Order: sequence, then C-alpha cells, then structure tokens
Amino acid sequence: MTLQHINIEDLTVSPLNVRKYGAKDCADLVTSIRALGVLQPLLVRETETGFEVIAGQRRLNACRILAEEGEGVPIPCMVMDESDDVTAIEASLAENIERLPMDEVDQFKAFAKLVKQGRTAPEIAHSFGITERMVTQRLALGQLHGPILTAYRKGDLHARDVQILTMATPKQQKEWWALVKDEESYVPTGQHLKDWLFGGAHIPVENALFDLEASALAVVSDLFGEEAYFADSVAFWQQQNEAIVQMMAQFKDAGWSEVIVMDIGAYFAIWDYRSTSKKDGGKVFITCSKQGEVTVHEGYISQAEAKRREKAKAPDAAKPAAELTKAAQTYVDLHRHAALQADLLQRSGTALRLLAAHMICGSSLWDVEADAKKAPKPEIASSLNANTSQQALDAETAGIEALLGLDAEDHLLARQGQWCPRPDLGEVYSKLKTLEDDTVLRILTLLMAQSLSVSSPLTDTLGIEVETDLSANWSPDNIFIDLIRDKQVLDGMIAELAGDAVAEANITETAKTKRTIIVDCLNSTRSPVDANWMPRYMTFPSGTYRDDQGSDAVKLAEEDQGEVIDVEAEAA
Repeated sequence: MTLQHINIEDLTVSPLNVRKYGAKDCADLVTSIRALGVLQPLLVRETETGFEVIAGQRRLNACRILAEEGEGVPIPCMVMDESDDVTAIEASLAENIERLPMDEVDQFKAFAKLVKQGRTAPEIAHSFGITERMVTQRLALGQLHGPILTAYRKGDLHARDVQILTMATPKQQKEWWALVKDEESYVPTGQHLKDWLFGGAHIPVENALFDLEASALAVVSDLFGEEAYFADSVAFWQQQNEAIVQMMAQFKDAGWSEVIVMDIGAYFAIWDYRSTSKKDGGKVFITCSKQGEVTVHEGYISQAEAKRREKAKAPDAAKPAAELTKAAQTYVDLHRHAALQADLLQRSGTALRLLAAHMICGSSLWDVEADAKKAPKPEIASSLNANTSQQALDAETAGIEALLGLDAEDHLLARQGQWCPRPDLGEVYSKLKTLEDDTVLRILTLLMAQSLSVSSPLTDTLGIEVETDLSANWSPDNIFIDLIRDKQVLDGMIAELAGDAVAEANITETAKTKRTIIVDCLNSTRSPVDANWMPRYMTFPSGTYRDDQGSDAVKLAEEDQGEVIDVEAEAA
C-alpha cells in the first residue's frame, strides 16, 4: 500500500464498505478534523473513475461537510490492491468494529460475505479480536425471515423478540410475521413468544436430571443468552420421569418412610407442612415445574397429619359436654359483639389502634397488603431502588418495624405479593396501646402508603392534592428512554429537549437514533433546550405525546368541586 493525498471529489464510498447505517453521524469528527486535520488515513482502492473508500466513510463525510464550508483540502489515503475483495471487506469491518458501533444487520452481511469467501466463524472472530459467539449471533440473523429482519433494522421490533426468533424454524418465523401483519391477531412476545415456539414448554437443558449427552435429545440453543432448550418436550418428559422414579428409589433405600411426587406445576406451600425428621416419620416431597425443574423437600409431613399424630398420642379422656348449645353460644356472642361495637364508637383511640393492628396482622374479614410493585425487568427494579422516594419509604418501614419490635421474619404487610408470616395480633395491639396517637397515625399513614395500588384511579388526584414533584427524587435515565418505542412519542420528547428543528430533521430516523438524540441531551453531549426537562408521563396529572390517546381518566383526576381542567391544553 502507498500513501497518497487525494482530492475529495475523486473519492466515493465502496460497495464493499460494510457500514450502511450510522455513517452520517460524524459531528464529533467534523470538530476534530477542523482542529487537527485527518490523523488516520482513509483506506481506499483505485477504480477506473477515481478511488473508492473501503474504510473511513465517516471521515470522508466529515471532510465533505468541511469542504462545503470552504475548508476542503486533499485527504491522506492508503491505496491498496484493487483485486482483493476479501481483504477489503476485512479491512472495512475491522475499521468499523473498532469505532462507531455498526448496525447488527451490517455486521451480519459483512460476516456472510466472508463466509462465502471461505472464512470460518473462528477465523473471522480471530481476525477481528471478537468472540466466536458474537460472529455466530450475527450470522444467525441471516436465518431470519426477510421482513422480520427489515422491521428489526427499522426499530419496529424489540431486539429480545428477534433474538428469540433465531431459534424458530422458517415456517414458525413466517407464521409469527403473519400474526404481526394481522391487526386483529394476538402477537406473542417475550416469554410468551418462547411458549409459542416451544408449544408452551420451553424446557431449559439445565433442568434435566438425566445425562444430556447419553439421551441424544435434540437441543435448540439461544445464541443471545446462556440457555438452551429441548426441541421435543414429550421426549424430555419420558426421560425426566424415568429419572424421577430412580430418585424415588434412592430415597426409599435411604430409609425415608414415604416419597411423594406432586403433580407437575403444583406448588409446595411450606406453611401447610411441618418439619419432621426421618426417624419421626418425615416424608420426602418432590415437586416439578412445568419447565421440568425438580425440587426436593426432605423431612416434612402435612399440618393435618401432624395434628392427627398429636391427637393419637394424647391420653384418652372423655370430652366434657358443652355448657351451651351451638345456637345458645351464637346468641351470647352476637349480643356481646354488638355491645362492644357500640362502645368502640365512643373510643376512637382504641379503634385507631385496632385498625393498625388488623392492617398489620390481618383479619378473618378483611386483609391489607402492600402493592407488589412487580418490575418486568431487572433494570426497572434497579432504577426504582435508586429512587430517593422509594428509599425514604423503605427507611420509614424499617423504622416502624423496629418501633413495634418486629424481627427480620415479620413484616408490616405481606411483601411483593408473596406469602409472609404475620406477627401476633395480640402482641401488636398491646404494643400500639403504649404509643401516642400521633405515632399510631404515623404508622397508619405508612400502611396506607404501602397499600396504595400502583394502578389506583386516585393516583393523579392524590398527586395534585399533595403537590407531588418527581423532579425532587427522579430524573430521566437511560433505562426509561430505552423502554420508549413509539416514534411519535420520541419525536415529541426530542422537540421538548432539543427543539422543533431537530425533531423535524430526524422525523424519518429509526427509533434507535431518536433515543440516542434524547440520551445525548440528557448527558449534555447535546445542549438541551430545557435542562430540567421532565417527561409528560412523570407529571401530575400525567400527560401524553400522541394525539390519539384519550384523556378521560386524567380529566377525572383534575376534577375539583365539579370543575374540570383541560389536561391536554395544560400539558401543551
């Protein structure tokens, strides 16, 4: 290769240049080249009409921008042999992998060209210093149904769903795409897409009790994750059941009185059982999830059986006859209860403490639970945990638990929608009697805050009433922006953050590019129009960005003594 300085009008982008998307994003290079010049020569190849750029398309575009401003000069270029297509592709690919991340489809097409030229996946990985798994992932995209690949590139499909579809057969891919195109059909995504592909039973190979290699069962690998799944669930269950039978025999040989295999998908509710040793007649319970995961619970008997055993051990004694008939006892209970209820009406302090005690410990007539706050993704849960309001709620909860003398196994309310042990009602009430009314009110306030539903129709009304301002404890993060998929919404956010001109200039760009602009404004890579920007969704009342979204629920939240505020006008 030789170094030459070539006029910009003699340079064109080679069709072998692997970058098809992202080359226009060169603002950073314009500033650098204006100040320092082109530090890294372009890699070019001579043609009949001039030179074609194999690597350096972004630098070329930056130089063209400077030329339009009157700053054009010959560009330093390394001229390579015009006959070696494979070397040209490799050079372009290496250049782009090391710099601005390429579109995944561009990478796939480049790798596919190298494979056609005789390169293997390990060889490609070695050439560019990347993992063989990454090469395999990109090549897997080439097995996708064409329209699916095109939609993904436009940002219309979630990467997670496209990755799952690489495990699908060509027929399944076409059937799924037909559902996407049919507006009246349900389109499975995420975990439901896995269920749809594997007939409702996506069974990870790690759940097998038998020897996977010896079984010779077909396995489908998730190239974009760490899991692999059995292609034939029926064949899996045949071998898994045989392995469970062998496991039962081993426990029997070990001296357990009984081994019970529960129905597939049945849950072992540990609170319905009592821990019992092997010598005292404890049993082994084996559960198996619908995904084939086997769990062994050693040394238990049911609570009902434990009570029967206790009764059998008790000395025989004649049960004394009841002093009152059942009807008479009910008569007494009802009249005593009515008298107590009437007296409670005059004892608000006692009722206040009873209310708190029953909210904490539960009642046979009603129950109160904390909102589960279920986050569909780990990153959403992580973002919530970083919210200072959530941290304040957790701190207050811990403080009141300590105030009431609750230990680590007790909770003010059942947590995360799961069963949790409740403290003793009498003990909690006795503790509440020692506290001042203001402290009891503080406890009730926390319990109400914990049990306010995330989807409560009162959310907007309460937010307006207490003047909640999210900017005091939350700011837009990359996790939130990455969850926004609607292009019209993204355009509205760009207009607020970067201005109407930027939004209009990028109206045809992909959702991915639009999100990048928003993130750049948030981290000050771009200068935002509003440094204190808050998405409309995070205000009280909540706003919208799309014209077709109804706002009846929000308008109801704005009602104040019969007056309705125009929420859409306020949001604008």
